[in-house]
Amino acid sequence: MNKKQIFIFICLTAVCLLVGGCGQKKRDMVSKKGFFFDTMISVSILCEEQEQGERVLDEAFAKCAEYEDIFSRTKENSELYRLNHRTESEAVVSEDLYALLSCAKEYYEVTGGRFDISVAPLSDLWDFKNEDPKVPDEEEIKKTLEKVGYSRVHLEAGDKVKFDDPNTMLDLGALAKGYIADRLKEYLVSEGIESGYINLGGNVLTIGEKEDGSPWEIGIQKPFAERNEIVAYVDAAGSSVVSSGIYERYFEADGELYYHVLDPETGYPVETDLAQVTILSKSSLEGDALSTSCLILGYEKGRKLIENTAGVEAVFVRKDGKVEATDGVELKGDGKD
Repeated sequence: MNKKQIFIFICLTAVCLLVGGCGQKKRDMVSKKGFFFDTMISVSILCEEQEQGERVLDEAFAKCAEYEDIFSRTKENSELYRLNHRTESEAVVSEDLYALLSCAKEYYEVTGGRFDISVAPLSDLWDFKNEDPKVPDEEEIKKTLEKVGYSRVHLEAGDKVKFDDPNTMLDLGALAKGYIADRLKEYLVSEGIESGYINLGGNVLTIGEKEDGSPWEIGIQKPFAERNEIVAYVDAAGSSVVSSGIYERYFEADGELYYHVLDPETGYPVETDLAQVTILSKSSLEGDALSTSCLILGYEKGRKLIENTAGVEAVFVRKDGKVEATDGVELKGDGKD
């Protein structure tokens, strides 16, 4: 199986504190890595003292563990797991989980039901994480589709969720990392951090600028590239860069490419002319929701959605390799051509 994970690369070569010949170092760049949310994540912050940075990052990663215990669909002690395996039609959920369910409902409506987090049973059926994935039987897909439909989930004021169908199961993989990145940034800023970045594997959220006052330079990976090839670079200062692509998880069978972005109407991978969408915004959660939504909608409808959303820009990579960007994006590197 060909299985690739989406990455966004952060170019640090211009950061004076990481290279020689730039004068006296004033602050330390403190970094930490870990494995959460099925991916390798990293957080780097500029601090007055190494000890301060390590303390702050330890707490940030403790928060990652807490969020995983809320949003994971596979951890049996997580809140989402318990919600999916409920015994009653109504449940009270945490503020964090309610926030993501609400966001999912918003984009379910924006996309006419195409962005649907209740595809969890379909995802289980296709099982793209399997080392030897196969195309499910058509009858199995039809039967599983009967369990899909976020319109059967109702959010009541406060913290209550009601389910019309006991078989409905939810998957927040398209939203959780964006929400967590936003919360991590809030924490880091509250601790006095003015410069740094959060990289949750496809979700990059920057804090301020680099120490020399220049923006962070974010590289967008070329879809299906065997190595870490870059389509183009974009600048980010205190903003979010989120990418979603059909190459994150996929396999080939009988000459056909099958990828993990599933259509809640057909039960098969969505028909789209896009290989990747990158969203530039202030909120990483918004970037997460929009990148997946645009990927599902395709270039024409996806671009229209972005152009009708204030404060957001996008870079679209079509399946034929052509790179398109909204008017507010300045691409650097090969993608600008």
